[in-house]
Amino acid sequence: MADELELLRRANPVPADGPHYGEGPLDHSAERRLNRLLHDRPAPRRRTRLVWGLAATAVVAATALTLTLGGPSTTPAIAAPRALVVQADSTPVSLDQLADRAQQLAMKGGAPKLRMGTHVQSWSMGMSDDRPPVTLPEERVVRWKADGSHTELVVATDPRHPGRPVLRDDGDAPHLVEDGHVISRQTYPPSWSDAPPESPPPHDTAQLRAYLKEATYTHTKFGTPELLDGVQVLLDHWTLGARESATLARLLADTEGLRPAGQVTDRLGRRGQVYVYEGSGFRRMLIMDPATGAVLGLETVLTEAEREYGVKAGDVEEYSAWMR
Repeated sequence: MADELELLRRANPVPADGPHYGEGPLDHSAERRLNRLLHDRPAPRRRTRLVWGLAATAVVAATALTLTLGGPSTTPAIAAPRALVVQADSTPVSLDQLADRAQQLAMKGGAPKLRMGTHVQSWSMGMSDDRPPVTLPEERVVRWKADGSHTELVVATDPRHPGRPVLRDDGDAPHLVEDGHVISRQTYPPSWSDAPPESPPPHDTAQLRAYLKEATYTHTKFGTPELLDGVQVLLDHWTLGARESATLARLLADTEGLRPAGQVTDRLGRRGQVYVYEGSGFRRMLIMDPATGAVLGLETVLTEAEREYGVKAGDVEEYSAWMR
């Protein structure tokens, strides 16, 4: 399935002016492979469950304890990822500076442009009160067409261990699948909506804040944690252009509690600036492109141990990395 993973990275559509719903050009071979992935034997769409029952976690524990990949000294591919580490000698860049850079880029009127759809790699932690936690890594590509229909392709993959088996939970018992295993491929009929997050994000910070609040169905306090949740919802639906990234960067710069921490290399090998929010028992790490102000990733790290779930302070609870 390595070919399919390479195809995912090659198959990003080339944006046109304004919101773009079409697909970018592929060579004939890649187009055939993508069509096969998207349309052959469609599987029911489902979302990963973050907490398993005792019977299922027993299987996970057995797998985690007995299976190592590549020999007895090899780290199991299902081990939880380590938290990203900020480079000690790096200079933090303020969100104001980053927002100014993003605005300057947007004023030039060049690429990139806003595109509906997303390409994201994510990790989430599965927890039980009597078994070790495990992570469920996957990659998702959503593409919209001019008629309002869209396709979604989800594969199991972990960039930390290319080519190694990946843990999946398919509703019965968690088990290992090959890297690039297709979890689901689905085509959805035309659907038009003017409500967030399906509607295009606005270019005014006050309006964008209201948009994100509506997109997250928040009816009470909309503080920094809720705003970061809104960012995740937005980027799981849209690939932002320069203008939209500039608006989001300015909104984040005007948000309290985001501390510039320095430079980091994310899980996809990209350089980014980190902005940290300290919550009660957790830390959110927002990773942004230092040149464009685009959001690259969002990571949640536990800062307090939860013994009943077998997690320690410093464990990664979830992570998303968005790509164009």
